[in-house]
Amino acid sequence: MTAPTTDRSAARTAARRPRIDRDTALRLAATEYDRFAVQLRALGPEEWRRPTDCTAWDVRAMAGHVLGMAEMVATVRQFVAQNVATTRAGGGIDVLTAHQVHREARLSPEELVDRFASVVPRAVRGRRRLSRAIGRVTLPEEQVVGDRTERWAFAYLFDVVLTRDTWMHRIDIARATGRDLLLTADHDGVLVADVVAEWAERHGSPHRLRLTGPAGGTWTTGRGGPEVELDAVEFCRILSGRGTGEGLLAQQVPF
Repeated sequence: MTAPTTDRSAARTAARRPRIDRDTALRLAATEYDRFAVQLRALGPEEWRRPTDCTAWDVRAMAGHVLGMAEMVATVRQFVAQNVATTRAGGGIDVLTAHQVHREARLSPEELVDRFASVVPRAVRGRRRLSRAIGRVTLPEEQVVGDRTERWAFAYLFDVVLTRDTWMHRIDIARATGRDLLLTADHDGVLVADVVAEWAERHGSPHRLRLTGPAGGTWTTGRGGPEVELDAVEFCRILSGRGTGEGLLAQQVPF
């Protein structure tokens, strides 16, 4: 990936691309989808109505969005159909996610869970297929990350952001329901390490970072920078905009 511009409000001159290789990206995607499905199956009737950190959505709406996004990438037909519907409604990520939530609202929780489990293998295959076909192409719309706009290659969306999105919503649902969150070094730790690498590249300052918990680790860049220590999940929540970050933690990363 290219280094960030010195003017943080300026658009990036090159499209952002994945750091991780495609095989790793698809392995992470498959595991994350499976863990999300397990999480949904464990929910009780009352838990579907719990509010989440995404204030416009309860757990039911959030699950509908994740299902809709998985269905969007499962087939070329769905990818085109959802994007056409979004464009006709004004365009943008908020319009797309609202379309997905509305589209899946007719399903009962049981139907939603079954449908999500059914689409998972097709979504993984679809993301691989789409990334191979148009991964080098730049998304038509600029993306806003914190106080800057930038361009993304489709591969960054398919291989990285869609997995981070599902992962963060799994965290949201765990927080909303008070249920334990499954975290392992070989999956969540890899996701977090990729976030850390991108975060460091984006702010470009020396630092020493220590993240605690099963998904944590220690990273050092340069000399003389601040030392940051906190829980790995909370670190990612702050970078996603779900918490208030100061200093280097004010640098957002897409989820």
